[in-house]
Amino acid sequence: MTSQPPLIKAGSGPGEPGDPGAPASSGLQAGLKNRHLSMIAIGGVIGAGLFVGSSSGIATAGPGILLSYALVGTLVVLVMRMLGEMSAANPTSGSFSAHADRALGPWAGFSIGWLYWFFWVVVLAVEATAGAAILEGWIPAVPQWGWALIVMVVLTATNLVSVGSYGEFEFWFAGIKVVAIAAFIVVGGLAVFGVLPGVDSDQAGLANLTEHGGFLPNGAGAILTGILLVVFSFMGSEIATLAAGESEDPQRAVTKATNSIIWRIGVFYLGSIFVVICLLPWDSKSITEDGSYVAALDSLGIAHAGQIMNFIVLTSVLSCLNSGLYTASRMAFSLGQRGDAPKAFARTTDRGVPRTAIIASVVFGFVAVFFNYKFPDSVFLFLVNSSGAVALFVWLVICFSQLRMRKIIQAEAPEKLVVRMWLYPYLTWASAALIVFVLGYMLTDTEHNGRTTVLLSLLVAAVVLAIAFVKQRLAGRGEGGAARTEDRDEVPAG
Repeated sequence: MTSQPPLIKAGSGPGEPGDPGAPASSGLQAGLKNRHLSMIAIGGVIGAGLFVGSSSGIATAGPGILLSYALVGTLVVLVMRMLGEMSAANPTSGSFSAHADRALGPWAGFSIGWLYWFFWVVVLAVEATAGAAILEGWIPAVPQWGWALIVMVVLTATNLVSVGSYGEFEFWFAGIKVVAIAAFIVVGGLAVFGVLPGVDSDQAGLANLTEHGGFLPNGAGAILTGILLVVFSFMGSEIATLAAGESEDPQRAVTKATNSIIWRIGVFYLGSIFVVICLLPWDSKSITEDGSYVAALDSLGIAHAGQIMNFIVLTSVLSCLNSGLYTASRMAFSLGQRGDAPKAFARTTDRGVPRTAIIASVVFGFVAVFFNYKFPDSVFLFLVNSSGAVALFVWLVICFSQLRMRKIIQAEAPEKLVVRMWLYPYLTWASAALIVFVLGYMLTDTEHNGRTTVLLSLLVAAVVLAIAFVKQRLAGRGEGGAARTEDRDEVPAG
């Protein structure tokens, strides 16, 4: 489907491309194990935003924030189903960018690929700064910028060693997040139902869902505002489809990740937020002052709740950094393979690591970190806002790509449709309409910078699109275009 080179199984025999003596351009290696992929898929939906961003959503929508999470979660499930359909048929490190390249045209693959890369290199800076703030609080002898540098260097080295080392780090990072949230849900659930001793029964209970102004204390419109506040915490669900391209059984990995997305979102997002709201009244000052999860732990009488949550948040930050660098580099690698980025991005070491793509991504991440410390309210704020709506752009492109790709796959190899989008094409169109509606509603939001985020993101998207069309025009789509078409697997137009 794309011009990605064949994957080389780690530990190939002598003389094979995966051998240490092979050229540096031998391609990616299938170095991720099934347990790595399983934990990457689970951990991908648990970002630091869940822990630190939920308090503002609860304060805005009250218990109704559950509906906001449910609506966004449903949208993510549908989008992941579409992406799973395309990726199971053709797993690739370029994922939705490669699918868009083929389904909608080179301009689409180029644009969404670079926007996604831009999103993640900015996330690197945001997460590195967040992690550094926590570490400085524990060891103030090292300045915050020093911790940010240390964290970035360590995780860059991890990604440069091999894809297996990335998978191993992410396995343990994600494992800690999963165990922490699972324990929180179990202990908190016991407290809600009055089984856990030492908890104030007048404060914890299902009554918190309807008391203190009702289930929708600020009106039904707050649900939409809540959507704006929580939608970006779901970004990362698609990482499993990128990583599957470097696994031993990509189709199985994609299928498993796609089928399990429902319970992952249901348990980790809806389950944990439900427990928080039931443990404390939604208008409790401690939720906004201390953070929703810290306040919930405090209400259980758990000592050092703040430090425990800081450790969990730090783990989530490191996980996000690790995955962000991996994701950005693989997208850059795919762009290089398709001629949409410098050819050096597509070169790999004898371990199957796209070293140049990783270094280029982390360099931009370092630059963004510098802007965060030097110009936090101007340049860095622009970077954050201008990348903020990329998640919605990605989901929208996935919708339109799937509408086209279904026809292509059915015409070429219908047996590859091992994952199918439900109620195609109606649910696909409904999902696209909901995404457009959310983007439109954000334009009316001035209180939470929704309008600024959309407008700046559209500005950056317009610039990237212009570059894509200029590049395509200069290429002439003549002999170069024909060569590029041959470089992919040729397929019928419809």
